[in-house]
Amino acid sequence: MQNCDIAPKDWAHFQPGALAGVTLMKAHFTEHAFERHSHETYSIGVTASGVQTFRCGGSLHASLRGDVILFNPDEAHDGQRGTQEGFGYAMLYVSRQVMAECQDKEAGIDMAAYFAQPVVRDPVMGQALSRAISAVGQAQESLRAEELTRDTLTRLLQRHGERRAADTARPAGATRMARIRDYLSAHFEQDITVDTLAREVGLSRAHLTRAFAQQFGVPPHLYLNAVRIQRAQAAMMAGQPLAEVAAACGFADQSHFSRRFKGSMGLSPGAWLRQMRA
Repeated sequence: MQNCDIAPKDWAHFQPGALAGVTLMKAHFTEHAFERHSHETYSIGVTASGVQTFRCGGSLHASLRGDVILFNPDEAHDGQRGTQEGFGYAMLYVSRQVMAECQDKEAGIDMAAYFAQPVVRDPVMGQALSRAISAVGQAQESLRAEELTRDTLTRLLQRHGERRAADTARPAGATRMARIRDYLSAHFEQDITVDTLAREVGLSRAHLTRAFAQQFGVPPHLYLNAVRIQRAQAAMMAGQPLAEVAAACGFADQSHFSRRFKGSMGLSPGAWLRQMRA
């Protein structure tokens, strides 16, 4: 699992999860530190060893062995070791569609759409998540892995979810911020400026950045980076060469692409692609 493009004591391994729309990452990092970033997906993990620290929501958090990490989509965070030994963990990157499908009101499953806290100490769910992750990729056990994954995701939202005002009502200014989000998603390959976004909705540059961060939890540039990386992952899996992916997804060059990708995912685009195809 060790990769030559990261520090000798560090390794990361990606593979498809049990459900379509889910990717599994297993990793151990001692030297690598994640830059502040976000994902378009939910990021749901369990710490296997050591201590992982990260900033999220303006606070510093620590995840110890057995703790469950719960990042909502577009929730900005970083990540680094909390002790000299580093930290090991496994993470499921889960699409919004998969999480939505876990809610079935006709079957009596009604739950919130967001997690209340980025890290929780819940031994029962930590063990359930570890079992679901361990089942991924086992020969002739696809059905079991799917059922364990879906059940664990549902129970996590039921136990640690919260209902936000945005679930039932759109706050003032939300429509304009949604226009900015849609603009970033539609023009991710361009060199977008704050002036461009401000003119799009008729706001000052400072007001726009502040309002967007309040609405979606990340400033526009971090949201744009997450969109670019997700589009790049899809393009790589479709067989597009890395140099073409970098240009098509709005990165200045392949080096820029590699830096931003590694800062968010923990390893280079080429290493990620080799693992996912394996």
